[in-house]
Amino acid sequence: MTMDGVLKDFLQTTSSRLNFASPIEKRLLGWKKGEYKTEQEEKWCEKAVKSLVKKLRKSNGLEELERTISTADHNSKCVTIARSLDSRLQVGTKKGLPHVIYCRLWRYPDLGSHHELKPVEHCQYAFHLRREQVCVNPYHYNRVDTPSLPPILVPKVPHTDIPSTLPEVPSLDKLSNCLSNLSGTSGTTSTSSGYLTEDSNGNASPQSQRTAEESLQPLPSPVSLPSPESTLPTLELEPVMYCEPTFWCSISYYEMNNRVGENYHASQDSVTVDGFTDPSSSDRFCLGLLSNVNRNNVVEQTRKNIGRGVRLYYIGGEVFAECLSDSSLFVQSPNCNQQYGWHPATVCKIPPGCNLKIFNNEQFAALLSQSVNQGFEAVYALARMCSIRISFVKGWGEEYRRKTVTSTPCWIELHLNGPLQWLDKVLQQMGSPALKCGSNT
Repeated sequence: MTMDGVLKDFLQTTSSRLNFASPIEKRLLGWKKGEYKTEQEEKWCEKAVKSLVKKLRKSNGLEELERTISTADHNSKCVTIARSLDSRLQVGTKKGLPHVIYCRLWRYPDLGSHHELKPVEHCQYAFHLRREQVCVNPYHYNRVDTPSLPPILVPKVPHTDIPSTLPEVPSLDKLSNCLSNLSGTSGTTSTSSGYLTEDSNGNASPQSQRTAEESLQPLPSPVSLPSPESTLPTLELEPVMYCEPTFWCSISYYEMNNRVGENYHASQDSVTVDGFTDPSSSDRFCLGLLSNVNRNNVVEQTRKNIGRGVRLYYIGGEVFAECLSDSSLFVQSPNCNQQYGWHPATVCKIPPGCNLKIFNNEQFAALLSQSVNQGFEAVYALARMCSIRISFVKGWGEEYRRKTVTSTPCWIELHLNGPLQWLDKVLQQMGSPALKCGSNT
């Protein structure tokens, strides 16, 4: 080998070991939003920028990217890279969705997931379009806004009529009947175990789309509400506003029909429930540390398969569940089922790597507005819609050996605090139910 060849080989080897950054890489890193929390994060960001620069050199997109970031131009052109087979980008030892990686780097350092992003209208290669090229321009994606919910108009009643105790939470069959009355239909479809999922792009899977379109006709969307003035012209109406609570949900863990451990209160927009043993924190609820003297072998084996579990997102007034485990999740969400016209007790399967929207505040608000005109019992029936049950590994329902959730080895129940507190305020304003209970009933 010649001296020039030896020198060239030495420079290439040294450059790769010292990880030199080119001038364009240094400029792009200089536009990073937020501070580096660890040295590992800094090195990972450098790798992410280096990877992008290498890809964009082939498509001549570097100049557009630098101009867009330096000027924060929302009207800039798409900056695209090739979409991989699983739509994710490998950077070092970690994988992530490319538009999330670079939006977090140059725009939203606290970004949690792709659910928090929506593309601008003029983006031709937005991630959700599933084209061969995907746009990574951070100014082609905006943060999802939390919609403001309209107040519920409730007839004023004397405070002396407010009951001191309430009946039991209504059953799912009772909820189904109330929803049927609100929608003006004869009823929802029978209880079943459905297969309804969304992929990592946030789109419903082909199988779930066929099920919803061919087998089930969705209920009419409850958006055309009767005017309270036309239905209750002689009563004074009191607006009841929605208030966002400090803890958006509480989570209870069960083994069969036994509750295990204390309730977990979620304050972060993204919370993971897994089977590991690290002490729980504000964004993680670990089930591995919880003990139960009545635990049998089936529960023990199921707990070992929970693994990374489920990640719950609360974004823009919507709740999503993402299956991080190697085993499927099984979800019973009356709010989700109502969207597809299913019986409230339907159980939906979420395979590994998929996610599902399991609650929508706006949809609940529309139902609550309608139910006020139907009376106290109709409003109270919506309490069941604010609870969501998720079973790990094992399913339940008509198509399974286990018919009830209390027959499954490991499951959790979410109570959505915001909708429940809103419902409580409406009930207090409405006063007593029409059919009152006494000691002889």
